[in-house]
Amino acid sequence: MAKAPLISIITVNLNNLEGLKKTMQSVFEQTWQEFEYIVIDGGSTDGSKEYIESNKDKIDYWVSEKDKGVYNAMNKGIKIAKGEYLYFLNSGDILYDTLTLKKIAPNLKGNDVVYGNLIKVYRDERGEQVDKGVNGEDVSLKTFIKGNLNHQATFLTKNIFEKYGLYDESLKIVSDWKLYLIALGLNNAKVKYKNIPIAYYDMAGLSSNIRLRDEERRYVIKNEIPLPLFLDYLELRRLEEKLNSPRYQKFEQTDKKGISRKLHSIIFRLFS
Repeated sequence: MAKAPLISIITVNLNNLEGLKKTMQSVFEQTWQEFEYIVIDGGSTDGSKEYIESNKDKIDYWVSEKDKGVYNAMNKGIKIAKGEYLYFLNSGDILYDTLTLKKIAPNLKGNDVVYGNLIKVYRDERGEQVDKGVNGEDVSLKTFIKGNLNHQATFLTKNIFEKYGLYDESLKIVSDWKLYLIALGLNNAKVKYKNIPIAYYDMAGLSSNIRLRDEERRYVIKNEIPLPLFLDYLELRRLEEKLNSPRYQKFEQTDKKGISRKLHSIIFRLFS
Protein backbone atom coordinates (compact mmCIF):
# COMPACT_ATOMS: atom_id res chain seq x y z
CA MET A 1 0.00 0.00 0.00
CA ALA A 2 1.46 3.37 -1.04
CA LYS A 3 2.27 5.84 1.70
CA ALA A 4 -0.18 8.74 1.89
CA PRO A 5 1.35 12.11 0.93
CA LEU A 6 1.96 14.72 3.61
CA ILE A 7 0.23 17.48 1.61
CA SER A 8 -2.58 17.56 -0.93
CA ILE A 9 -2.52 20.74 -3.04
CA ILE A 10 -5.95 21.53 -4.47
CA THR A 11 -6.38 23.99 -7.34
CA VAL A 12 -9.84 25.16 -8.37
CA ASN A 13 -10.32 26.83 -11.75
CA LEU A 14 -13.01 28.21 -14.03
CA ASN A 15 -12.12 29.91 -17.33
CA ASN A 16 -8.87 31.39 -16.06
CA LEU A 17 -6.35 29.76 -18.38
CA GLU A 18 -3.56 32.31 -17.96
CA GLY A 19 -3.88 32.29 -14.18
CA LEU A 20 -4.05 28.50 -14.15
CA LYS A 21 -0.81 28.22 -16.10
CA LYS A 22 1.04 30.36 -13.55
CA THR A 23 -0.46 28.46 -10.63
CA MET A 24 0.31 25.00 -11.98
CA GLN A 25 3.82 25.98 -13.02
CA SER A 26 4.58 27.21 -9.50
CA VAL A 27 3.51 23.80 -8.19
CA PHE A 28 5.49 21.81 -10.75
CA GLU A 29 8.67 23.77 -9.96
CA GLN A 30 8.71 22.94 -6.23
CA THR A 31 11.95 21.29 -5.10
CA TRP A 32 10.05 19.35 -2.42
CA GLN A 33 7.73 16.87 -4.12
CA GLU A 34 6.12 14.80 -1.33
CA PHE A 35 2.63 16.01 -2.23
CA GLU A 36 -0.26 15.05 -4.43
CA TYR A 37 -1.73 17.57 -6.83
CA ILE A 38 -5.47 17.82 -7.48
CA VAL A 39 -7.04 20.13 -10.06
CA ILE A 40 -10.79 20.72 -10.07
CA ASP A 41 -11.99 22.57 -13.16
CA GLY A 42 -15.57 23.80 -13.43
CA GLY A 43 -16.07 22.84 -17.09
CA SER A 44 -14.00 25.68 -18.55
CA THR A 45 -14.36 26.58 -22.23
CA ASP A 46 -11.25 28.79 -22.56
CA GLY A 47 -8.69 26.03 -23.11
CA SER A 48 -8.12 25.31 -19.40
CA LYS A 49 -9.32 21.71 -19.72
CA GLU A 50 -6.94 21.05 -22.60
CA TYR A 51 -4.04 22.60 -20.67
CA ILE A 52 -4.78 20.47 -17.62
CA GLU A 53 -4.96 17.35 -19.78
CA SER A 54 -1.64 18.17 -21.44
CA ASN A 55 -0.05 18.13 -17.96
CA LYS A 56 -1.90 15.11 -16.59
CA ASP A 57 1.35 13.22 -16.04
CA LYS A 58 2.20 15.77 -13.30
CA ILE A 59 -1.27 15.73 -11.73
CA ASP A 60 -2.55 13.00 -9.40
CA TYR A 61 -6.23 13.70 -10.02
CA TRP A 62 -8.16 16.11 -12.19
CA VAL A 63 -11.70 16.62 -13.42
CA SER A 64 -13.43 19.16 -15.65
CA GLU A 65 -17.17 19.39 -15.08
CA LYS A 66 -19.75 21.93 -14.04
CA ASP A 67 -19.97 22.65 -10.33
CA LYS A 68 -22.04 24.78 -7.97
CA GLY A 69 -19.40 27.34 -7.11
CA VAL A 70 -15.90 27.66 -5.70
CA TYR A 71 -16.61 25.97 -2.36
CA ASN A 72 -18.42 23.11 -4.09
CA ALA A 73 -15.31 22.64 -6.22
CA MET A 74 -13.05 22.77 -3.14
CA ASN A 75 -15.23 20.18 -1.40
CA LYS A 76 -14.80 17.87 -4.40
CA GLY A 77 -11.06 18.12 -3.90
CA ILE A 78 -11.31 17.51 -0.16
CA LYS A 79 -13.33 14.34 -0.66
CA ILE A 80 -10.74 12.68 -2.86
CA ALA A 81 -7.59 14.10 -1.19
CA LYS A 82 -5.29 11.56 0.47
CA GLY A 83 -2.90 14.00 2.13
CA GLU A 84 -2.63 14.54 5.87
CA TYR A 85 -2.70 18.30 5.24
CA LEU A 86 -4.68 20.18 2.61
CA TYR A 87 -3.60 23.38 0.90
CA PHE A 88 -5.79 25.38 -1.50
CA LEU A 89 -3.99 27.22 -4.29
CA ASN A 90 -6.64 28.41 -6.72
CA SER A 91 -6.00 29.48 -10.30
CA GLY A 92 -4.21 32.82 -10.32
CA ASP A 93 -2.55 32.20 -6.92
CA ILE A 94 1.18 31.47 -7.14
CA LEU A 95 3.52 29.79 -4.65
CA TYR A 96 6.15 32.28 -3.48
CA ASP A 97 9.18 30.46 -4.85
CA THR A 98 10.50 26.96 -5.60
CA LEU A 99 11.42 26.36 -1.93
CA THR A 100 8.05 27.23 -0.39
CA LEU A 101 6.87 23.69 0.35
CA LYS A 102 10.33 22.59 1.48
CA LYS A 103 10.35 25.37 4.08
CA ILE A 104 6.82 24.84 5.42
CA ALA A 105 6.64 21.02 5.42
CA PRO A 106 8.80 20.44 8.55
CA ASN A 107 6.44 22.68 10.56
CA LEU A 108 3.22 20.82 9.82
CA LYS A 109 3.40 17.74 12.03
CA GLY A 110 1.66 18.05 15.38
CA ASN A 111 -0.50 21.00 14.35
CA ASP A 112 -4.06 21.21 13.05
CA VAL A 113 -3.51 24.50 11.23
CA VAL A 114 -0.25 26.09 10.08
CA TYR A 115 -0.15 29.47 8.38
CA GLY A 116 2.49 31.75 6.93
CA ASN A 117 2.57 35.07 5.08
CA LEU A 118 0.57 36.07 2.04
CA ILE A 119 1.82 38.51 -0.59
CA LYS A 120 -1.23 40.50 -1.64
CA VAL A 121 -1.00 41.90 -5.15
CA TYR A 122 -3.01 45.08 -5.82
CA ARG A 123 -3.56 46.47 -9.29
CA ASP A 124 -2.91 50.05 -8.23
CA GLU A 125 -0.23 52.13 -6.53
CA ARG A 126 -0.22 49.82 -3.50
CA GLY A 127 1.54 47.11 -5.51
CA GLU A 128 2.61 44.11 -3.41
CA GLN A 129 2.05 44.03 0.35
CA VAL A 130 3.01 41.35 2.86
CA ASP A 131 0.11 40.21 5.07
CA LYS A 132 1.15 38.15 8.10
CA GLY A 133 -2.40 37.44 9.25
CA VAL A 134 -2.49 37.58 13.05
CA ASN A 135 1.32 37.33 13.04
CA GLY A 136 1.66 34.60 15.65
CA GLU A 137 -0.69 36.15 18.21
CA ASP A 138 -2.92 33.83 20.24
CA VAL A 139 -5.88 32.75 18.14
CA SER A 140 -9.31 33.04 19.76
CA LEU A 141 -12.90 34.04 19.04
CA LYS A 142 -11.70 37.63 18.91
CA THR A 143 -9.38 36.76 16.00
CA PHE A 144 -12.29 35.92 13.73
CA ILE A 145 -14.73 38.55 14.92
CA LYS A 146 -12.16 41.16 13.90
CA GLY A 147 -10.22 39.40 11.13
CA ASN A 148 -9.14 36.09 9.59
CA LEU A 149 -6.30 33.82 8.58
CA ASN A 150 -5.26 34.07 4.95
CA HIS A 151 -6.70 31.01 3.22
CA GLN A 152 -4.00 31.03 0.52
CA ALA A 153 -1.26 30.87 3.17
CA THR A 154 -2.83 28.21 5.41
CA PHE A 155 -2.38 24.44 5.65
CA LEU A 156 -5.09 22.41 7.39
CA THR A 157 -5.25 18.79 8.49
CA LYS A 158 -7.89 16.80 6.66
CA ASN A 159 -9.09 15.85 10.13
CA ILE A 160 -10.41 19.41 10.55
CA PHE A 161 -12.93 18.78 7.77
CA GLU A 162 -13.81 15.33 9.12
CA LYS A 163 -14.49 16.81 12.54
CA TYR A 164 -16.25 20.08 11.66
CA GLY A 165 -17.61 19.42 8.17
CA LEU A 166 -16.80 20.57 4.65
CA TYR A 167 -16.97 24.16 3.41
CA ASP A 168 -20.46 25.69 3.62
CA GLU A 169 -21.54 25.90 -0.03
CA SER A 170 -24.35 28.35 0.75
CA LEU A 171 -21.72 31.05 1.36
CA LYS A 172 -19.96 32.81 -1.51
CA ILE A 173 -16.71 34.09 0.03
CA VAL A 174 -16.44 33.44 3.79
CA SER A 175 -16.82 29.67 4.12
CA ASP A 176 -13.11 29.27 4.92
CA TRP A 177 -13.48 31.98 7.61
CA LYS A 178 -16.49 30.10 9.03
CA LEU A 179 -14.45 26.91 9.32
CA TYR A 180 -11.63 28.74 11.12
CA LEU A 181 -14.15 30.42 13.43
CA ILE A 182 -15.60 27.05 14.46
CA ALA A 183 -12.36 25.04 14.62
CA LEU A 184 -10.08 27.69 16.15
CA GLY A 185 -12.35 30.38 17.60
CA LEU A 186 -14.91 28.14 19.29
CA ASN A 187 -12.87 24.96 19.72
CA ASN A 188 -9.30 24.07 20.54
CA ALA A 189 -7.63 23.19 17.25
CA LYS A 190 -3.85 23.63 17.47
CA VAL A 191 -2.51 26.45 15.30
CA LYS A 192 1.06 27.49 14.48
CA TYR A 193 2.50 30.51 12.66
CA LYS A 194 5.72 30.52 10.62
CA ASN A 195 7.23 33.73 9.29
CA ILE A 196 7.53 32.27 5.79
CA PRO A 197 6.09 33.76 2.55
CA ILE A 198 3.69 31.21 1.08
CA ALA A 199 1.93 32.64 -1.96
CA TYR A 200 1.04 35.64 -4.11
CA TYR A 201 -2.68 36.50 -4.18
CA ASP A 202 -4.43 38.77 -6.68
CA MET A 203 -6.67 41.14 -4.68
CA ALA A 204 -8.92 41.86 -7.67
CA GLY A 205 -10.96 38.69 -7.06
CA LEU A 206 -14.38 38.08 -5.53
CA SER A 207 -13.10 37.61 -1.98
CA SER A 208 -11.97 41.25 -1.89
CA ASN A 209 -15.67 42.27 -1.96
CA ILE A 210 -15.79 43.76 1.54
CA ARG A 211 -19.53 44.44 1.65
CA LEU A 212 -20.48 40.88 0.76
CA ARG A 213 -17.85 39.54 3.16
CA ASP A 214 -19.27 41.52 6.08
CA GLU A 215 -22.86 40.49 5.28
CA GLU A 216 -21.95 36.82 5.22
CA ARG A 217 -19.87 37.08 8.39
CA ARG A 218 -22.79 38.66 10.29
CA TYR A 219 -25.00 35.79 9.14
CA VAL A 220 -22.51 33.18 10.33
CA ILE A 221 -21.97 34.90 13.70
CA LYS A 222 -25.71 35.00 14.30
CA ASN A 223 -26.10 31.30 13.56
CA GLU A 224 -22.90 29.80 14.99
CA ILE A 225 -21.98 31.75 18.13
CA PRO A 226 -24.23 31.26 21.21
CA LEU A 227 -25.82 34.61 22.09
CA PRO A 228 -24.57 34.73 25.74
CA LEU A 229 -21.01 34.11 24.54
CA PHE A 230 -21.27 36.80 21.87
CA LEU A 231 -22.73 39.32 24.34
CA ASP A 232 -19.84 38.62 26.72
CA TYR A 233 -17.41 39.18 23.87
CA LEU A 234 -19.02 42.54 23.02
CA GLU A 235 -18.81 43.67 26.66
CA LEU A 236 -15.15 42.66 26.93
CA ARG A 237 -14.41 44.43 23.67
CA ARG A 238 -16.10 47.60 24.99
CA LEU A 239 -13.97 47.47 28.13
CA GLU A 240 -10.83 46.85 26.09
CA GLU A 241 -11.52 49.89 23.91
CA LYS A 242 -12.13 51.98 27.02
CA LEU A 243 -8.86 50.88 28.63
CA ASN A 244 -6.96 51.60 25.42
CA SER A 245 -8.49 55.05 24.97
CA PRO A 246 -6.13 58.10 25.16
CA ARG A 247 -8.19 59.49 28.05
CA TYR A 248 -7.73 56.38 30.18
CA GLN A 249 -4.05 56.08 29.26
CA LYS A 250 -3.53 59.66 30.45
CA PHE A 251 -5.33 58.78 33.68
CA GLU A 252 -2.96 55.83 34.17
CA GLN A 253 0.07 58.04 33.68
CA THR A 254 -1.06 60.71 36.14
CA ASP A 255 -2.13 58.06 38.66
CA LYS A 256 1.52 57.06 39.04
CA LYS A 257 2.19 60.45 40.67
CA GLY A 258 1.52 60.63 44.41
CA ILE A 259 -0.73 63.72 44.44
CA SER A 260 -2.73 62.50 41.48
CA ARG A 261 -3.23 59.10 43.10
CA LYS A 262 -4.66 60.76 46.20
CA LEU A 263 -6.97 62.89 44.08
CA HIS A 264 -8.21 59.86 42.13
CA SER A 265 -8.82 58.00 45.39
CA ILE A 266 -11.01 60.85 46.67
CA ILE A 267 -12.95 60.95 43.39
CA PHE A 268 -13.58 57.19 43.46
CA ARG A 269 -14.87 57.39 47.08
CA LEU A 270 -17.21 60.24 46.23
CA PHE A 271 -18.80 58.42 43.31
CA SER A 272 -18.73 54.84 44.63
